[in-house]
Amino acid sequence: MNLFDLSGRVAVITGGNGGIGLGIAQALAAQGCNVSIWGRNADKNKAAAASMAGLSGKVDTRVCDVTDPTSVNAAMKATLDTFGRVDGCFANAGIGGGGRRSFIERTEEEWRTMFATNLDGVFHAFQAAAKHMTDRANAGDPFGRLVATSSLASIFGTARNEHYAATKAAINALVRALGVELARYGVTANAILPGWIKSDMTAGLMANDKFVANVMPRIPMRRFGEASDFGGIAVYLMSKASSYHTADTFVIDGGYTAF
Repeated sequence: MNLFDLSGRVAVITGGNGGIGLGIAQALAAQGCNVSIWGRNADKNKAAAASMAGLSGKVDTRVCDVTDPTSVNAAMKATLDTFGRVDGCFANAGIGGGGRRSFIERTEEEWRTMFATNLDGVFHAFQAAAKHMTDRANAGDPFGRLVATSSLASIFGTARNEHYAATKAAINALVRALGVELARYGVTANAILPGWIKSDMTAGLMANDKFVANVMPRIPMRRFGEASDFGGIAVYLMSKASSYHTADTFVIDGGYTAF
């Protein structure tokens, strides 16, 4: 039996129309997994689907605001109507630190926006997916994968982006709690933390020779990670091989490890 055969599996990927999310979607579809991309921008969703043409898995897209439970539940219903099941939910939507002002200078609106985008999206997507997965388990089909993309800031903190680090730490805590709560249903929960990843968000850093010279020696694999590196972890987590690998954190730093 091929533990990494994802044929017939279905994965939802929030924020899967670019960067890390797209890397995850492409890797899963290449292994035969059917993918439903949920993003706010219809044009970006369409472009993401077009980039996966010819892969073995089917690709579906949904316009969805992951901070709105009504929108998430509608997207889940539409995905279930299309594919009949959802086996994995990769919550990738979120926003970064957004500036260099200190904690005491932040406004209430900034705090709430950060929490809504980074936490509500994970909560709503995971809750909708978990309801379906536990119902299916009770019907005799125990399998489910909840995976959140978090940040190294959740472990190491970050100067002048304290509220960002707080939201990411909360995501990791949720993952650990869900790993315990949902284990009896055959549902696992894990987090993936990007380190130095090539993306449109880090392009400016990569173009800075001093930054590269300073950071590169600190990366064990001596290379910056690619968005596609997340795909290798995603395929593993969606496979039967990871049935007992839950509540762990996978760190990408040009290679990847788990702890």
